[in-house]
Amino acid sequence: MELVKKLKQRNEENNPICVGIIGCGQMGSGLAHAISNVTGMTVKAIADIDPNRAINTFCQMKWDKGDILAAENAKQAQDALNSGKVVVTADAGLLTRLDGIEANVEATGVPDVGAFVAWSSIKNNKPIIMLNVETDVTVGVYLNHLARKAGSIYSVASGDEPGVCKMLYEQAMLMGFEIICLGKGKNNTINRQITPQMCAEEAASKVMNPKMLTSFIDGTKTMVEMAAVSNATGLLPDVPGMHGPKADVDELVRTFIPKADGGVLDRRGVVDYSTGAVAPGVFAIVYSDNPRMRRDMKLITRAEGPYYLHFRPYHLCDLETPQSIAEAVLLGEITIASESMNSEVVAVAKHRLKTGEKVEGIGSADLYGIIYTYKQAKAKSAIPIGIADKGTVTKDVPKGSILTKDNFAPDTTTFVYRLRKEQDALVDSKQLEHRVNYERPCR
Repeated sequence: MELVKKLKQRNEENNPICVGIIGCGQMGSGLAHAISNVTGMTVKAIADIDPNRAINTFCQMKWDKGDILAAENAKQAQDALNSGKVVVTADAGLLTRLDGIEANVEATGVPDVGAFVAWSSIKNNKPIIMLNVETDVTVGVYLNHLARKAGSIYSVASGDEPGVCKMLYEQAMLMGFEIICLGKGKNNTINRQITPQMCAEEAASKVMNPKMLTSFIDGTKTMVEMAAVSNATGLLPDVPGMHGPKADVDELVRTFIPKADGGVLDRRGVVDYSTGAVAPGVFAIVYSDNPRMRRDMKLITRAEGPYYLHFRPYHLCDLETPQSIAEAVLLGEITIASESMNSEVVAVAKHRLKTGEKVEGIGSADLYGIIYTYKQAKAKSAIPIGIADKGTVTKDVPKGSILTKDNFAPDTTTFVYRLRKEQDALVDSKQLEHRVNYERPCR
């Protein structure tokens, strides 16, 4: 692979990979600091709804304020980059149109913003790396298709659980194992009724957006992450919401196996999670009945088999994302991306939703997400949580019930909704020939 060597060469040629970051919250700002320590890579522009956060991040990275330009249009931004300055802007789409920005990282966690930024990056033939799995599970199949047709790169980032799960998947498959379960550790028990107001103090102590923390605690984030793994690998949730048993590391290989062998699974080839002392790790339970492979595994690992644990005790979020950037720019490779709609994260009411009420989406006091197989979700006419924000309840929805086409109307003006309609047509037709011909409306 020789990524470090290639980056050193870029640095010696005074031609580092110039990166744009969209979203300067916990993930985006952390990524910026990580990149500032990577030889042969540099952050040249940051977009955020609050440009002061981007300015503060550049200042923390030792940029002089006189070399930080707040740009309102492409000409201002391009002139600043050409003169060796860095750019901050409130315009998320601006970074996708700038010469000299070789790759963009989307780190807002907002499906509508992520959909437009990814689409616009692909349109402008810039690799897009997503620290926004929420967008991927909603319209990632379509975005990945567009990128491949255009000869561009669409990739979910390394460091997030889907990326490191995919690494375990690739390694196990290349060793000849059957994947029984691919999963992650979750460091808190799920509280479906948590709201941003309830966890505001904890979020502040962790320098997090309360909505993001809410999505962790109510389980939506775990559902989204494992749906991304499912859509990239073909592995499915065994049951709606997955099992999520409490299991420590040494119990994983006895837990995530078929019921016939003492585990919890009704089928082989699933995605799941554990609430035991596994977080922040990810794991694969693999199988082999090959006598020679089992002999070698016993010699090397002392495990009897035929089920084996492959375990990575950490995922490092934004700190690992520079690897995905380097792979995309230098090798034309993706880390992980949705290939087909195998799973869907559907919207579920946290409280009784009344007719006429407008709801908020991921991380709100109104909804949480549950993973279903795509076929199950489609049969229920379920609403994907990624297009639920700002939609309207058309018929009372009891607490704990799924939002469906019969009781809910999404906001059809959003970009992510329009891409989702294109994706639905693409998936249903299996022709993969649909294109997006519209621009994002001004807001």
